[in-house]
Amino acid sequence: MPTVALGSKAGKWIMVSTIMASAMAFIDATALNVVLPSLQKSLGASGTDLFWILNAYLLMLASLILIGGALGDKLGRKRIFMTGIFIFITGSAACGFAPGVTLLIVFRMLQGIGGALMIPGSLSLISSSINPAERGKAIGTWSAFTTVVTMGGPVLGGAFADAGLWRYIFFINIPIGIAALIILAKQVKEIRGDENKQPPDIAGAIAIALGLAAVTFGFLRIPDVGAGNWQVYITLVGGLVLLTGFVLIEKHSKNPMMPLQLFKNSTFSGANLLTLFLYAGLSTGMLFLSLNMVQVQRYSQLQSGLTFLPFTILMIVVARFAGALADKHGPRSFLIAGPAIAGAGLFLLSFVKQTAGPADYWTTFFPGILVLGLGMSFTVAPLTAAVMGSVSDRFSGAASGVNNALTRVANVFANAILGALAVLLFSGALQGSIKNLKLDDAQEQAVVKQAVNLGNAKAPSEFTGVEKSEINKAYTGSFITAYANVMRISAGLGFLGALMAVMFVKNNAVKPDQ
Repeated sequence: MPTVALGSKAGKWIMVSTIMASAMAFIDATALNVVLPSLQKSLGASGTDLFWILNAYLLMLASLILIGGALGDKLGRKRIFMTGIFIFITGSAACGFAPGVTLLIVFRMLQGIGGALMIPGSLSLISSSINPAERGKAIGTWSAFTTVVTMGGPVLGGAFADAGLWRYIFFINIPIGIAALIILAKQVKEIRGDENKQPPDIAGAIAIALGLAAVTFGFLRIPDVGAGNWQVYITLVGGLVLLTGFVLIEKHSKNPMMPLQLFKNSTFSGANLLTLFLYAGLSTGMLFLSLNMVQVQRYSQLQSGLTFLPFTILMIVVARFAGALADKHGPRSFLIAGPAIAGAGLFLLSFVKQTAGPADYWTTFFPGILVLGLGMSFTVAPLTAAVMGSVSDRFSGAASGVNNALTRVANVFANAILGALAVLLFSGALQGSIKNLKLDDAQEQAVVKQAVNLGNAKAPSEFTGVEKSEINKAYTGSFITAYANVMRISAGLGFLGALMAVMFVKNNAVKPDQ
């Protein structure tokens, strides 16, 4: 298949359209983290509701992104990419008008369906269209620009939230998506990677969608009903059975949405394991960092968004450079050092206690965010280049789909598992903190029940004066304790990602006949 130079007119239009569409999807995640406190207050959402608002999108994205990549390979990457963009902006508009939590969750699922068709298309278009000698640089450019826009999401989200306009986080996608559709329609040629006319792997899509949904639901129920409840056992076991069934379906399918032969390549397997661990740690760390700043440290939502600017600046400066170096020297050393440095940043952030607010930022949160940003800057482009470079062009859509799916699976499981764990850690710390307040059983239950709201927990209305102040102080201390533990677990996941690179990733690992 003929390719084009990165600097050619065709190459530039491909980069512009893929960056715009990808950024539109990625900005939702980071901006939404910042506006969650406003959204929670506006819609009367509980802490569990917040995790469902996040996970409804991620769940559909993770469940269907594999089939989105495969459809692009078979039916045309541009066609499926454009279809995904249209569905995504339709879902975004619906989210912006959602009157309550339930409908917002439903419309977030529609966004996820669009994203599943859209996100794999960006990288598969780049990988199949750009000259192989410049592919790492192209992916580095894509990574840098999408990450800059993505990390600009908190600033935009904070500004909207402080102005009472959190719904505009969804509306902003519409003009970006329309512009990307116009560019694709007029300037980008259709590309197909596979002439196989077999029907899509519907059974695999159903199995992974239901399996992920069941496991996520099981973990999200733990804070409400306890880990020993039958609902938790049934959904977790059922989810694991369905996910096992998904692997078996893929093994025997004539047209699998996730070709298992790709995992015979150790670099492909190692890079995807790295993705799973690192992005689980990153997504949870960023979520709890935002909640801590706004709900406990009393940053405004705009100030919270601005705190991520060092991360953004590092991505501008380093990511494209790292992609070019990975082309020249191979990705392995970057994929060892990057996740380890990112893990160190998350670990540093875990030591931040109660602060005096934004005035203390430079001596509290800034060092950890700087180290985290440096680690991710050295990781993102080489990781993507390693994944896409370890498979032949005809599998580029599937490879992109698998890697993106694992990123979303990591987000879903991390939010569900560590979100549930955070509530349990919060509750445990809180019970210890209120022992000296001499509350009766009913009062203690009322106080602990608020733990499900995490940093937004407030003393029940029956408490006043000094007692109310002491309970709110206990909430703050307990949240910081839970935050510290969650951030340390997130750091450990980053270190695990680095270990996967040590064990499995090799330079120049592509198998042309794969």
